[in-house]
Amino acid sequence: AGNYAFQAQPMGFSGGPGVPPVQNQPIMHEGTIWMPIPPSIPNCPPGLEYLTQIDQILIHQQIELLEILTGFETTNKYELRNALGQRVYFAAEDTDCLTRMCCGPARSFTIRIIDNLGREVITLQRPLRCSLCCCPCCLQEMEVQAPPGTRVGFVVQNWHACLPKFTIQDEKRMDILKITGPCVVCSCCEDVNFEVKSVDETCTVGRISKHWTGFVKEAFTDADNFGITFPMDLDVKMKAVMIGACFLIDFMFFEHGADRKQRAGVW
Repeated sequence: AGNYAFQAQPMGFSGGPGVPPVQNQPIMHEGTIWMPIPPSIPNCPPGLEYLTQIDQILIHQQIELLEILTGFETTNKYELRNALGQRVYFAAEDTDCLTRMCCGPARSFTIRIIDNLGREVITLQRPLRCSLCCCPCCLQEMEVQAPPGTRVGFVVQNWHACLPKFTIQDEKRMDILKITGPCVVCSCCEDVNFEVKSVDETCTVGRISKHWTGFVKEAFTDADNFGITFPMDLDVKMKAVMIGACFLIDFMFFEHGADRKQRAGVW
């Protein structure tokens, strides 16, 4: 994996926190406990120091009351927490109303990820691409910047007749990791796991999981919960790109309920 060395060992996904002790105390802000601010690290993009201390991150999409009542798709907002439940980042979608109404989950978007100092530390940009699996010439892609304006990697969809497959690349378009999902992406009563593997796909080194949230929430909202597990010693830039991969997977496979209702009402 080039300069992004890590021990590609099979993982048991036991759910342990894997968080080393820190000197600072957690920060309480407006009722939310934030992860302690880590010290600066040489050659680490500002704001990504948090990722050096964790091997697991949980993403919770906030439920929008307006969306539930009207079926009109609003901009998505997310909390990113560590295994201790402390908020690491807050993420918000930046799109206009017309784009959400016309393009639904296939829309282009920018997602801005903010740390507990209010800094935008990661920017995710997804261009508008064809969403048909039978069209291999214009597949999905996402660019990850950290900090904004500095490209650190890409998430690229790979064409496959049966499986959802992606490649995580660095800023030079060098392949670093592979992601493979199940043949049937259905979250009925169980989690849906996308395995993160080495480039040769011989070893599983992480996982992106869409968590089952219950019948009521799954039926009436498109607010999803995800868990990401990665090697502790994976380069923080690639951890940021894995977060981007999670958002792309959400929009491609799970962000459909409210969007279908909205477009049915429009058209």
